[in-house]
Amino acid sequence: MNKVSFSYNNSIVRNFAYATILWGIVGMLVGVIIAFQLVEPRLNLTPWTTFGRIRPLHTNAVIFAFVGNAIFMGVYYILQRLLKARMFSDLLGKIHFWGWQLIIVSAALTLPLGITTSKEYAELEWPIDIAIALIWVVFGINMFGTIIKRREKHIYVGIWFFIATWVTVAMLHIVNSFEMPVSFLKSYSLYAGVQDALVQWWYGHNAVAFFLTTPFLGLMYYFMPKMANRPIYSYKLSILHFWSLIFIYIWAGPHHLLYSSLPDWAQELGVAFSIMLIAPSWGGMLNGLLTLRGAWDKVRDDVLLKFMVVGVTAYGMATLEGPLLSLKSVNAIAHFTDWIVAHVHVGALGWNGFLTFAMLYYIIPRIFQTKLHSNKLANFHFWIGTLGIIFYAVPMYFSGLMQGSMWSDFNADGSLTYNFLQTTERIWSLHIIRGIGGLLYLTGAIVMAYNLMKTIGAGKFMAEEQTEVQIADHAAEGKRYWHKWIEVRPMTMLLFSLVAVSIGGIVQMVPTFVVKSNIPTIKNVKPYTPLELVGRDIYIREGCNNCHSQLVRPFPHETERYDEYSKAGEFVYDHPFLWGSKRTGPDLSRGGVKSNPNTYKDEGWHWSHMNNPRDVNPQSIMPSYPWLCDIDNEMDLSTLKQKINAMRTVGVPYEKGYENQALADLDAQASGIVATLKGKGIKATNRTEIVALIAYLHKLGRDIKPQEVANN
Repeated sequence: MNKVSFSYNNSIVRNFAYATILWGIVGMLVGVIIAFQLVEPRLNLTPWTTFGRIRPLHTNAVIFAFVGNAIFMGVYYILQRLLKARMFSDLLGKIHFWGWQLIIVSAALTLPLGITTSKEYAELEWPIDIAIALIWVVFGINMFGTIIKRREKHIYVGIWFFIATWVTVAMLHIVNSFEMPVSFLKSYSLYAGVQDALVQWWYGHNAVAFFLTTPFLGLMYYFMPKMANRPIYSYKLSILHFWSLIFIYIWAGPHHLLYSSLPDWAQELGVAFSIMLIAPSWGGMLNGLLTLRGAWDKVRDDVLLKFMVVGVTAYGMATLEGPLLSLKSVNAIAHFTDWIVAHVHVGALGWNGFLTFAMLYYIIPRIFQTKLHSNKLANFHFWIGTLGIIFYAVPMYFSGLMQGSMWSDFNADGSLTYNFLQTTERIWSLHIIRGIGGLLYLTGAIVMAYNLMKTIGAGKFMAEEQTEVQIADHAAEGKRYWHKWIEVRPMTMLLFSLVAVSIGGIVQMVPTFVVKSNIPTIKNVKPYTPLELVGRDIYIREGCNNCHSQLVRPFPHETERYDEYSKAGEFVYDHPFLWGSKRTGPDLSRGGVKSNPNTYKDEGWHWSHMNNPRDVNPQSIMPSYPWLCDIDNEMDLSTLKQKINAMRTVGVPYEKGYENQALADLDAQASGIVATLKGKGIKATNRTEIVALIAYLHKLGRDIKPQEVANN
């Protein structure tokens, strides 16, 4: 045995802990605001604070700012102690920390300004995407540098999950972020329609899997035994849990696209692997909970273990519910409803939130060499946070079931029983309770921040934590379990992990991109005109896709309400796709079909509806958009030529040189809309933004002629 003295770098851990607390409160506050905006639309105060613009701010703040900083805090704390080595580079740690905070600030500035790609959990524009990739590489170098120089030969299970997280998130981010820049802060997705939807939900589902799940499993495998002062329940179960989880998870993305225009075979693969996912997910949950066998009395008295137990239980509930939601019979009711909102928040508030709170309560007193200021306040935080989750999730489950049943209800004569607005009115009170639940949860986080600030004030920060470790003579060890051959070879584990997570994506995406019969073309579908293209960009800027879907599923109640069900071929020029994931408002994919009074609205109605929705429907909860109707607020046409060129580059068949004709065509089409508005006593010019938006909405669904579908 050789003794080695060195120090842990606690400064990087402290910095990420501070950022976790700060961005957690900010993200939760924005969440409470948008919850109450769905109750009282007058809370949409300015163009920069409407629901459509700040809803992605909330998701990005919670996922990448709050949870992201918590992951890095935990990883930097754990790696040094498990590997018996200081982090590879203090400088890289600082670059990682400040780079990540700058990315978060960039998101906080761009999203309220409407600078967005519209792709869920990947809304940030291309320069920020590049910055994310670079900072992720910096993090990877620092992590793998530490692993390589480790003094502990064996790599603990928690670090396996960190390795798989790093390589998979890199793969997901790069593939999903292929886009064609138009200008510094505007781009179009390289993929279109069905292909874009498949790539997006391959990314979106696995961002949940490999950013919100696998790193937290790694954290659980360290902190649960530490807090309980007991070894992990089963080493062999952890091996089975790790490899089966990362292999199966990556296949499940298509379950977000059931009954859509995605090929049936891809949907069925997503369902099959989603059901299989129950086994490894629950294996991990049980491995965590059974670590506490014989120590349940300690759970009663230790607030940290209370957070951990509820968090791991929430993980188990969410990972059982997810596969159940992938069953087509359940998905038919739940998709597009508040049920999905409840499901997501059980995982986010319970699993991610409670584990993060437990880690903060564990780490901060240790690195500040003191005791937690108040266990009573921590217990108060636990109970108010638990109540917050219940008050949030339970009303959303009821709301989702109510929406799904009311949307599909028919009268005896075959007509729909309810119009869409009636369902919105029915769930209004449930949204109030949801907002109260979010407020309770936020209150708990603020109490935690106060408690930790008092703890920090009473302690003395230990930037350099001196330690002495004994280095074992591994050559003298006996026979190793077979898996330890992998565990002592980090690059082998990295390679095996990459292979495991690549197979599912390759099997699903390659046929969808290569085999043309998977996306039958429709001859009548034409590219967007310049005015329609500008209107679509305004629609994306305002975040309309956060509330309105553009996908009619093949159900009688949907075709009765919205007209013909959606076909794969009608989206071939949509860069990006805009199918949506929530119907706070009705579907708009047939908004321009004149033969269907349920969807088509004339130019005057659209102007009034956007200027103040309450003038059209007094019970509407939609924000007002008067700036779109302001005659002095003109559409930005400075990049129109670049937009046409970019679209042509990604495959839209605009004729060569058409960019020079685009402005004249835009004015010609706009003139007709302006004349119609004038006839209704409404003033507008060819360049008023509402004119472009009306042109886009009237385009939707008009090209579809089902009898002309042909395979090319």
